[in-house]
Formats: sequence, C-alpha cells, structure tokens
Amino acid sequence: MGADGKIDVHLDVPTAGYAGRLEVLEGPTGRRVRSEADRARIAAESLMPGVQVAAVARKHGATRWQVYDWRRRLRQGQLALPESMAPMFAPLMVEESSAPQRTMRPPKSTPAKVEIVIDDMVIRTTVDLEHLAQVIRAVRASR
Repeated sequence: MGADGKIDVHLDVPTAGYAGRLEVLEGPTGRRVRSEADRARIAAESLMPGVQVAAVARKHGATRWQVYDWRRRLRQGQLALPESMAPMFAPLMVEESSAPQRTMRPPKSTPAKVEIVIDDMVIRTTVDLEHLAQVIRAVRASR
C-alpha cells in the first residue's frame, strides 16, 4: 500500500500511463480442497506395489510432494483410511481336538565335535548342539 492508502501497481511497460487490458476473474482460486478421506485414499493408492507417486499425483491433480506428505501423515496416524479401504482380516478358527495331547519332552542335546582353526592354532572340543551357536558367535567376534 502506498502512503495515501491506495494500492500501488508497478507495471513493466515501456510507455507511461498505458497498461493494456486488465481482466479480473472471480470464482475459485484453483486450489482443490480435499477431505481427509480423499487424502488418505490417494496416499494409500500411492503405496501399492509397482505404483509411481508421480503418476498417482498427476492422476488426481496433485503434486508428488503433496502425496509424499499425505503418505507421511498416513504412516504417523494423522490420516485415517476410510472403512471401505481398511485392511480386512479373516477370523481365526481353532478346532478342539478330541485326542488327548501328549506332553512333549525336549529332545536330548547331542554332542558335536568341533574343530576351530585360527591361524596356526587349532582348538578341538565337544560341544552340545545348543551351545554350538554361542561358540560360533565367539569365534566370529574374535576376528
């Protein structure tokens, strides 16, 4: 605003005083107002395997950065999928068996012969299979 309260207009024209024709359009600003459900639906569509975010954004008239933002908000729980798109799960059905179950005993640990060679040193030992994984981790850690 100028000092006199009027709007200052600066035009890039070579002739002083003539600006050409100025047309004022009224109506929507061109910005789309999407509901939270629409945003969540578009974000979920972009998360499908093999789908490109740019293609989804173009299809819905959005920018890919908007879609990335909606995806982030969907992951953080700020957007919720409509119930029609919510994942559906099959109910778990468990049948009672008429035969009595036997109590299972854990299998006995079988000893295994292990030979560890590190440079010119050889370590030979017998290890229970349960402890073999611990021995292997210790050897790897010593490297």
